[in-house]
Amino acid sequence: MENRILKDLYFDNGKGGLFFQGVRYLLIRPEVLVTFQKGIEKELAGKAERILFNSGFQGGMLSSKKFKEDFQLSDEETIRFMMEMGAQIGWGRFELAGFDPVNLRLSLKVYSSPFAEAYGKSEKSICHFIRGVMAGLAFTIFGKEIYAEETNCLAKGDPLCKFELMCNPSAMGGDQA
Repeated sequence: MENRILKDLYFDNGKGGLFFQGVRYLLIRPEVLVTFQKGIEKELAGKAERILFNSGFQGGMLSSKKFKEDFQLSDEETIRFMMEMGAQIGWGRFELAGFDPVNLRLSLKVYSSPFAEAYGKSEKSICHFIRGVMAGLAFTIFGKEIYAEETNCLAKGDPLCKFELMCNPSAMGGDQA
């Protein structure tokens, strides 16, 4: 399978940056982000999850909006593009578990989350960046406030990470964006 993200990634020597479709990306080890995550969790407790989620949300919203417009993608094509891109930049293997545009619900599975692998064992779900990115994607698709929850997490001992996103707050206990 061709990795079209890497194929179209280019290096700007003058800026010292890697770009895809004019958007700058970084290559960074998951352990670096997890060290940051654990540090802010220690200092800020529950606020850390929200900060990480919001950071992911911003990236997911900006990227999905840009690529939806640039490539003139349908909602489902945008979801599939973002899942493919996530895998191709090393965030794990994504699988669409459910997309219900009528009831404004999106469900995704991620196998081999680099964040969960680097984090190690945890009693709670820890993939706040991915959850935020997927919520940003859902916001782009549905155009409404999104509630996001990671119901399964590799760090908790689950075989994969699973994310449930919807516009109905009564059905979820996760973050809202």
